[in-house]
Amino acid sequence: MLEQGFVSAAAIAASVLFILSLGGLSNQEKAKRAVWYGIVGMALAVFFTAFGPGIGGYWWLIPMMLIGAAIGAYVAGKVEMTEMPQLVAALHSFVGLAAVFVAWSADLERRRVMAARAAEASLDQFSAFAALVATKAPDELMFLQIEVVLGIFIGAVTFTGSVIAFGKLAGKVDGKPKQLPGGHLLNAGAAVVSLLLAILYLNGAGFWTLLVIAALAFFIGYHLIMGIGGADMPVVVSMLNSYSGWAAAAIGFTLSNDLLIVTGALVGSSGAILSYIMCKAMNRNFVSVILGGFGGSQGPAAEIEGEQVSIDANGVATALNDADSIIIVPGYGMAVAQAQTAVSDLVRKLRAAGKTVRFGIHPVAGRLPGHMNVLLAEAKVPYDIVLEMDEINDDFASTDVVIVIGSNDIVNPAAEEDPNSPIAGMPVLKVWEAKQVFVSKRGQGTGYSGIENPLFFKENTRMFYGDARDSLNALLPLVE
Repeated sequence: MLEQGFVSAAAIAASVLFILSLGGLSNQEKAKRAVWYGIVGMALAVFFTAFGPGIGGYWWLIPMMLIGAAIGAYVAGKVEMTEMPQLVAALHSFVGLAAVFVAWSADLERRRVMAARAAEASLDQFSAFAALVATKAPDELMFLQIEVVLGIFIGAVTFTGSVIAFGKLAGKVDGKPKQLPGGHLLNAGAAVVSLLLAILYLNGAGFWTLLVIAALAFFIGYHLIMGIGGADMPVVVSMLNSYSGWAAAAIGFTLSNDLLIVTGALVGSSGAILSYIMCKAMNRNFVSVILGGFGGSQGPAAEIEGEQVSIDANGVATALNDADSIIIVPGYGMAVAQAQTAVSDLVRKLRAAGKTVRFGIHPVAGRLPGHMNVLLAEAKVPYDIVLEMDEINDDFASTDVVIVIGSNDIVNPAAEEDPNSPIAGMPVLKVWEAKQVFVSKRGQGTGYSGIENPLFFKENTRMFYGDARDSLNALLPLVE
């Protein structure tokens, strides 16, 4: 068993590595190194915590760690990069549920110690966490109770919220916002009742109060995320990441684990800041999104007129051969089809013919679901032609051809044209302003928002149906 000095030193080292990891992820060239910083930091944290003072039960602890590591390695090997958003959401749910169970256990241990004190029994009988509780003064025990309440509430909200976010991202739950009648009042009522129960608990009420608080928080997490549209899921995933960090920090205080406090605070604060930045980039109200769309637009969405007209590879090739300027807008569909190499080949052929080819990347939705910029870099697409939305949006009107590959919500004109649309006000790539628009899509399904896209019905738009990789590979020989 390691001494506390070694554990404290490891906590400092791991914290530094986590900070370096977060800092490195802001730069594409340093991202791989940053990931390794995080891996090493977490390995240090797990090892030194598991073998620190007061830890026992290795006969079951070590097998559980090995089983968890094996499951993690298996899942990591099976999950495609395009499925990372829903995987992240699923992992957040584990953190939240762990916080709930740890908080319950902490209170049960506190009650054991208090019962021994009331009976004037010896406190030397306690070990591990109970021994730590036995050393606490009454005011410290009060803080412990507050930490328990926070851990349960935040953890429970994180758990069910993350499960629903996973379902929406994976297509297992409808992406449209749905709430029970009086939705926001129900959320507010559940929060108020939770606060009252917390007060009762702090004044000596039984363990049942914690069970009810957890149940109410489970409902709040479920109902909040169900009320948020699929187009806002990138923000939701980031916010749930923040919640999981705060839950971990609360439990860190409960367990007197400095590393858990620091790590949780890092995750919580960075997730909250990222969520705010994403909301700002998407013209969303930060508070509105995290409260389940409170104050969002109401009323029926505008009806779409026209029909979707399809086109084959020959038609697209003819337009590309006649075009001088081309913009490609990649989306989730490109990532799903793993079409980035075919896209890169098409770009090289078009540029060799003297045509101007550039990419338009949405600041939020174009990154999180499929990590478009990373996929393009891996496919050897020159980074200088991969432009942010703000850099290229004014150029669509003077562009001959736009090829949309698997994008939906980020090119939806309803964001600008329909004030009642769930995505109203969200900045989008104005692809419809180009002379011709070709949309490579598997079918007529909707995006994360779950709404139809008027772009597909416009006179200058043609639907290039099929798997993106197969469609582009069929197109390549026809391009001169």
